[in-house]
Amino acid sequence: MADVTVYWRPMCGYCESLKADLARRRVPYTAVDIWADRSKADIVRAANPDGYEVVPTVQVGDRFFVNPSIDEVLDALSA
Repeated sequence: MADVTVYWRPMCGYCESLKADLARRRVPYTAVDIWADRSKADIVRAANPDGYEVVPTVQVGDRFFVNPSIDEVLDALSA
């Protein structure tokens, strides 16, 4: 199974929802707060169109997904 990293920031409802969905499905993931570690915000900007800090941005292996649904993450893991 590929590693899953969720790039998020505090007070982001979409981030909290996705992390809860991953936990319910027992998908192990690493959560990276891009406000606590600003160097990680560079990764998010590079992965997003126009360089925006859109969260959640999810990395599955070497692929990035912008604000994905739980189904998109699960599909990427099964690919």
